[in-house]
Formats: sequence, structure tokens, C-alpha cells
Amino acid sequence: MSQVQPSMSLANPHPPFFDTAQRIWAGISFLGIGMMGAAGFGVASLNKSHFLTLSIALLAIGIIGFSYRTFLTRSEGIKNNGVWFSSTMARGMIGWAAGIVITLFYVLLYWYPAYLGLGSEGGSNVGLVGFFDPLSMTFKGVPASQWFVYGTLYTLAIVLFGIRFIWRYRHNRYQIIRTLSVMGFQLFFAYMIPEIMEGLNSDLNTKWFDKDLKNMWPLDYDFFDQWHIANMSTTGLVGWSFLIFSLLLIFFISPLLTYKYGKRWYCSWVCGCGGLAETAGDPFRHLSDKSMKAWKIERWLIHGVLVFSIIMTIAVVYGYLGDGNQYYITRTTFTWIVVSLLIASAVVMYFFMRKNKYSGESLNKIIAGISGVVVIILIINSLAGSGNAFFVDNYFFKKWYGLLIGAAFSGVIGVGFYPLMGSRVWCRFGCPMAAILGIQQKFFSKFRITTNGGQCISCGNCSTYCEMGIDVRMYAQKGQDIVRASCVGCGICAAVCPRGVLRLENGSLDIFEKTENVRNIHIRPEASTTS
Repeated sequence: MSQVQPSMSLANPHPPFFDTAQRIWAGISFLGIGMMGAAGFGVASLNKSHFLTLSIALLAIGIIGFSYRTFLTRSEGIKNNGVWFSSTMARGMIGWAAGIVITLFYVLLYWYPAYLGLGSEGGSNVGLVGFFDPLSMTFKGVPASQWFVYGTLYTLAIVLFGIRFIWRYRHNRYQIIRTLSVMGFQLFFAYMIPEIMEGLNSDLNTKWFDKDLKNMWPLDYDFFDQWHIANMSTTGLVGWSFLIFSLLLIFFISPLLTYKYGKRWYCSWVCGCGGLAETAGDPFRHLSDKSMKAWKIERWLIHGVLVFSIIMTIAVVYGYLGDGNQYYITRTTFTWIVVSLLIASAVVMYFFMRKNKYSGESLNKIIAGISGVVVIILIINSLAGSGNAFFVDNYFFKKWYGLLIGAAFSGVIGVGFYPLMGSRVWCRFGCPMAAILGIQQKFFSKFRITTNGGQCISCGNCSTYCEMGIDVRMYAQKGQDIVRASCVGCGICAAVCPRGVLRLENGSLDIFEKTENVRNIHIRPEASTTS
């Protein structure tokens, strides 16, 4: 006789968790991770190449097998099978443990690589870094660095969890195509091509080859550094080609694609940070905070990082520009270019805000004030012939930006906090690329998410699974288009909607109508709780 459950909830209060097959597949993947860990502690004594191949194979087989059992043995569609009951996916003990382990790994990777086995200059690698020497030798003929280990594991995670993501959202063609896109961009443009090119051009000064070829300023905050520009401009046709293409990407291609498709063309289809968040971070997307407090912190942080990155870049470039003997642009010319761009940007934003009666926020006023101060200091320094842009050493800003933003925020917190704060912590709160594309999307893009409020049943799936912390349900209930700077256009809100209320569209660009729509919903009520 079956036991009678006392709960009268319409939802199953005892959701299905792992079955025996899932536990076996999970065990296989953890065996692969354990072999890497054993190598990290110097336990492994087998042939490195064989041991590495076996560990990666076990990891891949385990993840793919677990994903197959979890999703392909069940019908299509999103089923909220216990995400708020899981210790891993609901900030339980396993979730906290995973967050701590990932964070500690990134701390060692960025600041203490010797503990991972990185040899001193001229010395041989041991431990985890030495474990990847055979693969590094195959690609470029030199022993592995901590960054090669990082890139390999990063790419492996996106590819393997990308397969999981595709199987989970196989009912949605948009999700399949964009996931294949981020997997391809990471595998080829961020990993294999740069590594192979570095090996093929080992006789040249090709330090720039180890960069992610699809990254651009301001996400690639090293792009305008003197060493980077010099390396690209002194490596022949290939280097100059990448330099010219990168500049076109920053100033022409990116704004044009954002105008037509919104920031999703980069954040959800190309970017490796977004790729890892969408694939390996997918189980944690519902943990993103939807509250008004989080929204306010987000806006201040991400725009603050953008301002910091612009000031840092101005200081670095100003510092190495001289009298024109080495570069075509002098410090004086550069100063007036920057001043002109800042003034032009301020005029354009003022025009749109005034034309559409957009409320003057304190954040906008502070950014405008900082821009004015930057303009004044640059002009004073230029007239005085100072070698520093802002009265301090030009690389002072670079040092602190690299430490606080480039390493601690984007690397350690951005990934380590997946199990605690959701999958897009870096993209939502710190990425300057997301900030600058978001401004373009909000005012100058044809992209919007349209809603059909009459069909909304207020299930809350859209808000729950929005990794950017947007209360999508509120817009749907009001029948308002979603035009938000933070939206990365991942389309999950539409994929999990049971009624087809939401659609990602590239409509005609009516700037004033869009901005009016944003203004009307700018002061929003507290986000409702979703489950």
C-alpha cells in the first residue's frame, strides 16, 4: 500500500532527484576531476600524456552521460525539477562548497600559480600545470603556463556543458544555434587558433597571439597598451591585419551590430564570459537577485567600472605617446581627440534625455561630472607638457584596474560566485563591455523583447530564469516591451514561457518611442518574488 502524502500543493513537494544511472555518470566525471587533482598534488606517476587523456575522457564521458540521462530520457520543455530543493542549485552545503573550491582555484591561478606547479623561469613544471605540458607541447612546442591550463579547462567546460545546455533547451531553435556559436567562438577563436599561431610564429614577438582574438576593448583592457600595439604593428601583415580589424571592430562593426541586433550579438553569441555563464553556469541562473536593491547596485557598479576603464585607458595611452617621432599621434592631438569624444557623447546623451523628458538621475549627473573633470585635467596637463595624464603615474590606474577588475572581479568573483549569486555576476555587475553595449542598446538599437500581456498567466518562469536580474513578468503583465541596458538577449525568458508571451525582435528603430517606453517604466515597483 502506497504512502499518502499529506501535502495538498499542486506542485510536487518531493521532486525527483538523481537516479542510479545519474549517480554513476556523476561518479565517472568526478573520477576524471580526481585524477587532475591527484596530478596537482603530485600523486600521479603514470605517463603524463596518457594520464591527461584518460582524465579528460572520463570527465567528458561523465558530463555527457549525466546530461543525456537528465534531459534526453524525458520529454522536451523546461520542467522546474527541484531547483529550489537541490543542495547544489539552491545555495545549500554543496553549492557553498563548490563556490569556495572554485574561488580558491582562481585565487591560486591568478596570484599563486607556483602552488599549482608552475615552474620558475627556466625550471620545469610539476603538479597540475605540468600535467598539461604534453597538450601545450602539441599545440605550440613549449611547456604549459597557468594560463594555458586556465584556457584548456575554460574551453572544456563551455564545450561539455554546452552539449548539456543544447539538450536541455532542444525545444528552442534559437538556443541551439546561439550555443553552438559560443562553443565555436571559444574553441577556435579564443583557444585553438591563438595557441597554434603562437607555436607557428615562435620566432616573432607574438605575445599578442595568446590573447582571445574575439575580445575587444574595453573587455580586453590591455588592447591599447604600448606592448600590445607595438607587438601587433611589428609582426608584419598578420599583425597589422589584426590591429586594423580590431580597431574597426571597436569603432564601427560593434556599434553597427548592436544597432541592428542589440548587445546579444556579443554577450550571448560570441563572448567567452557569457559562454561560460550560459553553459557551465546554467544550473545557477535562477539565483540572480531580482530586487530593486540589487538593480541599483548593478547600475552603479557596472557604470563605475566603465568609467574606471576609460580613465585607465586614457592614462596608459597618454603616458607612452611622445613628440610624434614614434607614433603619428602626439599627446596634444590625443588630448583633443579624447576631449572631443567626451563632449560629443555628452551632447548626444543630453539631447535624447531632454527630448524625451528622461529624468536626470544622480548616476548620470556624477558620470557627467567625472567626464568634465577628466576633460579639464587633460587640457591642463597638455598645456603644461606633463607626462602624466592625471597627476599620478599613468600605470597607477592600470595596476589597480588589473588587480581589482581584471583579476579579482572578472576572474575570481565572476566565476567562483556562480553557485551563490547566479551565473552572470561579472556580466551584470562589472563588465565594461556589457556596460557600453548596454548604453547603445538602450538608446540606439532596434532590438527589444515584445510581450503579449493578454496571454500571461503570471507563472514567473521568465523572471526566475532571467540571469540578469530583470523582473520580466512585470513587463509581461503590463504588456510593455522590454528595453533594458542589462538585457543580454539570451532568450531564456521566451524559451521557458509556456504561453509564448515573449518574443525577441529587431523592429524598426523609433528612438523616441523606445526611450519614452523606458522612461515610463524607469521607476518600477519592487520586484515580486518568483519561484
